Amino acid sequence: MPGLRAGARLLRLCLVLALGVAMATLIAAGERLGLRASVERRQRWTRQFMQRLVRALPFNVRVQGELPQRPMLWVCNHVSWTDIPLLGMLTPLSFLSKAEVRHWPLAGWLAEKAGTLFIRRGGGDGQRLREQISGQLREQRPLLIFPEGTTTDGRTLRTFHGRLLAGAIDQGTPVQPVAIQYWRAGQPDPLAPFIGEDDLLSHLMRLFAQDRGEVVIQLLAPLHSAGKERAALAFQAQQAIHLALFGFEEVELRRVGKAA
Repeated sequence: MPGLRAGARLLRLCLVLALGVAMATLIAAGERLGLRASVERRQRWTRQFMQRLVRALPFNVRVQGELPQRPMLWVCNHVSWTDIPLLGMLTPLSFLSKAEVRHWPLAGWLAEKAGTLFIRRGGGDGQRLREQISGQLREQRPLLIFPEGTTTDGRTLRTFHGRLLAGAIDQGTPVQPVAIQYWRAGQPDPLAPFIGEDDLLSHLMRLFAQDRGEVVIQLLAPLHSAGKERAALAFQAQQAIHLALFGFEEVELRRVGKAA
């Protein structure tokens, strides 16, 4: 029965979240005692938490490509809040998130303790953000951003914001493009996208009441950033992900349409 299945899955999720709270509480207690955990340690703990969280989600996950062997700026299309644990389970990462997440009950606190960087959309703090991203990369800490700046339904790809890649150019850090897709019964998953005015609890109930979906994560060829203009680098990353998501023919059709 869908209701019982959803309830059982939610219970498992709550147990995983309780573990996350315990880990974040340990970090907070250490801070009060002057024992601040390093970003590297937070990243490792966050990855362990994300791995357990993904096992509680109703997805079968398939990863294609090779994990980078050096710190990079990861860029990915953005479909759902589940993108974060699905990508965070792969390797120790920090994340760039919208400022509103900091104020989400529990999730915001967990994100902050995990070392997430927060951005105010339209807040006029572009230079500060560039410095934050550049600082993370300078310290050889891999960072993941969603350069579209918002979620989509998984059937489209929005323009990538070049200003978010400026820090990689400053440090000469390679960019790791990642394409994430959600599938259900051979079609793009209509349940996974977290868009519009959807609320988290309603989204969870819809997701957990159905059979398991499939997630495909494609780790694409890294892009060199040194000496590039940020808009050109953003476009190159966007095109690589677009090609992985929708194939060569659609990319060519869009180019022809623009030329016309």
